[in-house]
Amino acid sequence: MNATPATPARWGLTFPLDGIPLADQRRLAEALPDLGFTDLWSMETAGADAFTPLALASVWAPQLNLGTAIVPVHTRGPALLAMQAAALAEAAPGRFTLGVGASSPVIVKDWNAVPHQQPFQRSRDTVRFLKAAFTGQVVDEQYETFAVRRFRLERVPAPAPPVLLAALRPGMLRLAAQEADGTILNWLSAEDVTTVVGEFNAAGGTGKTVAARIFVCPTADAAYARALGRRLIAGYLTVPAYAAFHRWLGRGDRLKPMWDAWAAGDRKGAAASVPDEVVDALIVHGDPGRVREQLRRYAANGVTVPVPAILPTPEMADTTAAPRDRRQAVAAAVLAVSPAP
Repeated sequence: MNATPATPARWGLTFPLDGIPLADQRRLAEALPDLGFTDLWSMETAGADAFTPLALASVWAPQLNLGTAIVPVHTRGPALLAMQAAALAEAAPGRFTLGVGASSPVIVKDWNAVPHQQPFQRSRDTVRFLKAAFTGQVVDEQYETFAVRRFRLERVPAPAPPVLLAALRPGMLRLAAQEADGTILNWLSAEDVTTVVGEFNAAGGTGKTVAARIFVCPTADAAYARALGRRLIAGYLTVPAYAAFHRWLGRGDRLKPMWDAWAAGDRKGAAASVPDEVVDALIVHGDPGRVREQLRRYAANGVTVPVPAILPTPEMADTTAAPRDRRQAVAAAVLAVSPAP
């Protein structure tokens, strides 16, 4: 019988949580260190921006490390991105990590009206610019994807925040290993971590931070979790970058029916075609004990900062429930994904 993997030194949570107004999440943030959480990591899609929730958390829970996972490299100018990161690093000295990444055409082009061009090169140039800007030196540089003329950060954070680069396949993993302070992973199973981190370490990433957002539906209702997971997988893994990622990981045959149905415009058919084994690999679900064990397996395989992202449980998704009951459901879900039973 395999031993249960040990709890890693760092254990994060995706923040803010759905189902509770941001202003009402202070008590929750304050309680997280007592539950064993060490980190809060934000995301930036179509909800809260990446920085505002962490600025609040820097005051609400000054014990916690903070990180962005991720800020798209296209949607802010280089100087603004450096200023926002520096301000948060100044508010939470030594506790903030800036995670950046290429994001997707939907977020960058369709929602932010910015061309999603040369994602690899733009990511590389952004990391290089940020590392230079955080030293306080004047940056006067013609990069491949943008030019910066005589910019100097007036409020230089001490220490400078680490810069992590989100990566999926070998090219970006090599870039993250060689030029960033670590990498951020997304949409992979605990077993996939061995492949991905192996590539990262082989390129020089050994000893660097490996954060991973892990989607978790803490419910014993497997049918509910799988139905939700199928919809999410169909929505995300049809994005070209994620489709290529999962082909590289070896899921091409199992996901081909989904991709074919999606290409034909059959969204429901695409979701229905996702096999249970794929959902169970990519979406952590079950009772709290099983959830914690699966999260620990990510760490055992090379993730240094597992970051659960809580998906709505049946109780959280109940729109007829009273606000107090929904808050209790969110609190129960947080407890279920905490490292301490």
